[in-house]
Amino acid sequence: MVLASSAQAQESALSYDQYLSGLKQQAVEQGIAQGTIDAVFNQIKLFKKAVVNEPAANGPNNLDTYLPKRVSEPLVEQARSLYRDNKALFDRLGKEYGVQPRFVLAYWGIASAFDASDYPALTVIASNAYHGGQGSPSDTKANGAFLAALKLMERDQLSFDSLKSDSTGLMGYPHFSPSQLATYGKDGNGDGKVDIWHDLADAFATTANYLKQLGWNYHGTWGRQVKAPKELPQDLVGLEVHKGFDQWQALGVRRFNGSDLPSRKDMQVSLIMPDGRGGRSYLVYDNYRTLRQTQASDHLTLAVTYLSERIKYPAIK
Repeated sequence: MVLASSAQAQESALSYDQYLSGLKQQAVEQGIAQGTIDAVFNQIKLFKKAVVNEPAANGPNNLDTYLPKRVSEPLVEQARSLYRDNKALFDRLGKEYGVQPRFVLAYWGIASAFDASDYPALTVIASNAYHGGQGSPSDTKANGAFLAALKLMERDQLSFDSLKSDSTGLMGYPHFSPSQLATYGKDGNGDGKVDIWHDLADAFATTANYLKQLGWNYHGTWGRQVKAPKELPQDLVGLEVHKGFDQWQALGVRRFNGSDLPSRKDMQVSLIMPDGRGGRSYLVYDNYRTLRQTQASDHLTLAVTYLSERIKYPAIK
């Protein structure tokens, strides 16, 4: 035990240059070309604004105050303007990739506030890995994002300067990690490149492909706010519980305006109460489950759905 602690202390005391040397060796072992390694590592600096172990944004315990703040009026107008200015393109790509444009734009709005970011990604990711991994070249989780970015850069022939990120190492309009971009990246305009930083078609196609691969249904929506009786057993609340609309109706759940639930028989939906029994209630569908996989909390997921509704209404012609 003493020897292990001593070894960990020695690893954590590595300088940034020593840490980069360890990363360089891992890059060699993973088959990255020596020319790529030489060109990249000569440009990597220590990023002073690095964000390490940033806690997930779970939101406050009150959706009534959270949603209007998280989905501000300027953000709504920015989303609607972006859709209005690119409607023909987004509508075409939405049908092609099977995701309604309002949900792609809402995803961007919550993920990045439509800011593609402009920091050198490899510098940021290496710095975050260094601090997060405490300088340990053996910390595969901390180093994985950097090596994924390096592989992506080599595969897609991206220059060091073209690979940009925010201060956490997430990239482009959808704020994707390098591995996400490598897996889901799509060329939306047919130019043979995937540019999620500047090309709206590529950013849209990539985000839509991501949601589609997670299970998105183009012909469905996310859910609805409802009213649920206070005496409803709490073991019926949560995404793990699936019931038909008729079953929820029998349990006393109603549309938010008090009218009956839809009479559809082909759906199994769930009741969620992110703020507990005294807060808002929602019946959510499979598309909500898909979105929930991409977000750290129900608060953030509902922010995406709320923004999508604000983009939809009033209709943009």
